[in-house]
Amino acid sequence: MGTANIAVRSVIPAIADLTGKFKLSAIASRSLSAAEQVAASYQVTALQGYEALVDRELCDAVYVPLPNSLHFAWVRKCLENGIHVLVEKSMGCNLAEVEELNQLAQRQGLVLAENFQFRFHRQLSFIQELLATGRIGQLRCLRSSFGFPPFKDAGNIRYQPALGGGALLDAGAYPVKIAQIFLGQQLKVKAANLNYGPEHEVDIWGGAYLQQKKGNLFAEIAFGFDHYYQCNLELWGSTGKIYTNRIFTAPPGYQPQIILETASGTETISLEPDHHFINMLQHFYQLITNGNERDHEYQQNINQARLIGELKEKANV
Repeated sequence: MGTANIAVRSVIPAIADLTGKFKLSAIASRSLSAAEQVAASYQVTALQGYEALVDRELCDAVYVPLPNSLHFAWVRKCLENGIHVLVEKSMGCNLAEVEELNQLAQRQGLVLAENFQFRFHRQLSFIQELLATGRIGQLRCLRSSFGFPPFKDAGNIRYQPALGGGALLDAGAYPVKIAQIFLGQQLKVKAANLNYGPEHEVDIWGGAYLQQKKGNLFAEIAFGFDHYYQCNLELWGSTGKIYTNRIFTAPPGYQPQIILETASGTETISLEPDHHFINMLQHFYQLITNGNERDHEYQQNINQARLIGELKEKANV
């Protein structure tokens, strides 16, 4: 549903590659010519308008990479029509939207997943294994930053408040997510900062301090659209540190470098390339064919929206 860059560059090719699990059926866009241009490469149907895609006879599942402000309405339409949904982050613009969508998906017995593809890259599971085996002792804190230079086009959807723009819902969603992966979902936002540029009506950069509700661990995160590029994760432990600098956006063919520092010295561990978009889609397929993990996805979706909402509230105090 839509011809966003992430769809054309990464997700649609991955769907086409998974011939044993998915059959690409149609591509819809507000512009028929835009849909036709992409659809021609895959010899599938091009549709003008998103409504045409919300058809249970046409598809079992829909991928939604629309602007954030359009997610709620179109995800809800898909779910109401019995269609599973993979939606780009952020799922909604506020907690109420996300709660409603996940409650609807649960009632309908449908999959609703937020496309944080980095969850399924080998480098993340490798780091989790290092931590679990005690290579850095006991975890003390997590630090993560995701930010990049300003977009060249002033009309970019990320600069438009009406479309759910802003750094938090885009870049900030990633470090918020990874904090939950390592520290658990029971986190609270203790402090936050959002900054608005003079030329924009959306938040351009910010950060937050997240702490466990029942525990002493915490996360320090930063994000933005006005930065020297950063895409990192640091886990600081009692006897060492783990660091990597491409945790969220490792492309196919990229060999992640994991830096392990301990009293014994510094070790750089090179991992084999992985394809987290294909891995994410395989997870989506498993959720559709085996419903055991669906409730966990609903819980993750809602908790992510809760923390983003708390961050906004703390920043605006």
